[in-house]
Amino acid sequence: MIQLKRFKSIASALILSLLLAACATSGDSPTGTPGEVQEIQLQLLGDMPLPAASRIIGSDSLIIGRGDNWVGRVVLSGVQTPTDIYAFFQSEYPRAGWTTVSAVKSKTSILVFTKGDRTSTIELNEGAFSGPKTIITITASPKNANVVAPSKK
Repeated sequence: MIQLKRFKSIASALILSLLLAACATSGDSPTGTPGEVQEIQLQLLGDMPLPAASRIIGSDSLIIGRGDNWVGRVVLSGVQTPTDIYAFFQSEYPRAGWTTVSAVKSKTSILVFTKGDRTSTIELNEGAFSGPKTIITITASPKNANVVAPSKK
């Protein structure tokens, strides 16, 4: 009898944990129909193609400006595998006029593209077990930004 009560307690705790994990989301992505979400992301990120169903993780992103001239970092959750998303960026960015500067496929994949006076670096990481399949970090900046090294004191 005690074994059965203990089993029920453990099973209840496990089910509750799974339900809570399933309900956990960042809650800060644009909401609405897929078309509405895509339109919002297009307004923010301009000419940068994004993998289907990817969503902005607002709490980890810093977008200054909008459209084709934004700078900063945007973090997205992707529903495809890192390999599929890597292939997406390798094929779709050149179609959108971006030139590949560097591409490294590994556990953490890095792609660097330029277009006009802009540079975009894309980092792909495998997502957590209960979260998105891929975490996509896109950093955009002017190509020839004046970067001043800190002075030594």
